[in-house]
Amino acid sequence: MPTPAVAWIGQTDGFLQLIDQTLLPAELKLLDCKTVEQVWEAIKTLRVRGAPAIGVAAAYGVVVGCQAAAKLPRAEFDVRLNEVLDYLATSRPTAVNLFWALDRMRKTAAECPQLLSEELLAWLLQEARAIEVEDREMCAAIGRFGGELLKKCTGVLTHCNTGGLATAGDGTALAAIFAAARTNPQLQVFADETRPLLQGARLTAWELMQRNVHVTLICDSMAAWVMKEQKVQAVIVGADRIAANGDAANKIGTYGLSVLAKAHGIPFYVAAPSSTFDLTIPHGDAIPIEQRAAVEITHGFGKQTAPTDCSVYNPAFDVAPATNITALITERGVIQPVTEESVHRGLRVNS
Repeated sequence: MPTPAVAWIGQTDGFLQLIDQTLLPAELKLLDCKTVEQVWEAIKTLRVRGAPAIGVAAAYGVVVGCQAAAKLPRAEFDVRLNEVLDYLATSRPTAVNLFWALDRMRKTAAECPQLLSEELLAWLLQEARAIEVEDREMCAAIGRFGGELLKKCTGVLTHCNTGGLATAGDGTALAAIFAAARTNPQLQVFADETRPLLQGARLTAWELMQRNVHVTLICDSMAAWVMKEQKVQAVIVGADRIAANGDAANKIGTYGLSVLAKAHGIPFYVAAPSSTFDLTIPHGDAIPIEQRAAVEITHGFGKQTAPTDCSVYNPAFDVAPATNITALITERGVIQPVTEESVHRGLRVNS
């Protein structure tokens, strides 16, 4: 990305700077978040989105929220820290990276009881920066592993946005696509528009064009026909939370794509960092699914497209079952077949 989606400006008295993704592709505007309330609002309203980017933004949001307490006694600073952590945790319920990053910041503070408030604030900023750097390295590794799986494809289908706008680096699924396109410049990417907020149309198509990767935009309902016409040899998506058995929650429409890919004999890949796995959740049915406002469907981008008072169901995510997923691509390698045992083995944890 020419401009990073998430960046910290300055030192401990600095601020979080984001690309306001609600304005893309028509306008590239930077949003300066100088209060924790602004960070919360940016996460909640999708000004920053994508599980890894949300995690990075939340970590920096902790620093923003604690700045005013830097001169207070440590006990009072800790009270403020816990308030900020709990507040940011209410912004989005599905993306596990949010809670992973907040827990990491909480643990950092707990491990440094001897530090003064001002010293701890600096330590928290250092931890947030480490999360950002690790995210960039994670993207590069996912790109290498995923690019190998896609390198022989002439066409690839993707859904929602999983690139530099969703992470601190090149992305997850898009990192794999970028890597494949470097060895195969003729690679054709089909991007679902991703209803109802059009992240595929507004963000993914924009990112791919910025990187000179061939992209063709399609409506979500066209995916089955694109597969039937054999225009794609793989589907690759990201994830916001992956259960212990490999079930993967991602932007609404992903479940349908996994079913279609299986029906057409096309590999279905999910690319996500190890931090997106939630091994406390046994299967996808236990993943909380965010319900969003009806106005996103009835008045998309400010224009009424449904009858007044029409009933609306608007889940932001669905879950692709492990049985439909060919492989999970992480920064630690490729997990295949997708089973609870292989997930534990791939993440190098004890069952």
